[in-house]
This record gives sequence, C-alpha cells and structure tokens, in this order.
Amino acid sequence: MEEGKEQRGCGCKEGSGRTKQRSEKEQKALITRLNRIEGQIRGIRGMVERDAYCTDILTQVSAAVSALNSFNRNLLESHMKTCVIRDIKEGREESVEELLTILQKMIKV
Repeated sequence: MEEGKEQRGCGCKEGSGRTKQRSEKEQKALITRLNRIEGQIRGIRGMVERDAYCTDILTQVSAAVSALNSFNRNLLESHMKTCVIRDIKEGREESVEELLTILQKMIKV
C-alpha cells in the first residue's frame, strides 16, 4: 500500500478509489483465470469468423460463461472473507448493503 494512503474496502465498487492488497499468489491465480477466459472468448470469435456450426459456438459460449461465473464466485468468497468481515469489525456496516447490491446484480435472471 502506498505511504499516506489508507486502505478502505477492497475496491470492488467501481470509482470508489478503494483498493485491496492481494497476495502475489492470489493475484497470479486471478490473472491466470482471466487470461484463460480471454482465450476462450478469442476462440469463440474465431469460430464465428470461420462460420462454425451454431451449436459448437453455443457450447463454447456456455463454457466461457461457466468460467466467468466460477471466477465471480471465487472473488466474491474472497471479498466476503476479507473485506466484508474486516469492514464489519471496524464498524463499517455499509459493506453489507454493498454486498447485497452486488449479489442482486450477480443473480439477475
């Protein structure tokens, strides 16, 4: 963390100015997963460009969506176990409202 900057929350709210200190291992794992997902998306684009059969593309899209959902679950779990718990212990109960808001966005059908 930069000198003179107080860490508030985990930075999950866009534009909040907050950050989260992640271990090198955690950050590497997240980036690795995102790189894999990015590769899946590029593969899907390539399938469209090559006029692949619709169900083959849909199968790959389903796999990419599943990978993103898994990424979300892991990040949410980490957020709850670190940022939310810490904020509640420090009396910042607004983190619960923020968590409920993000959960509503994640479970839209």
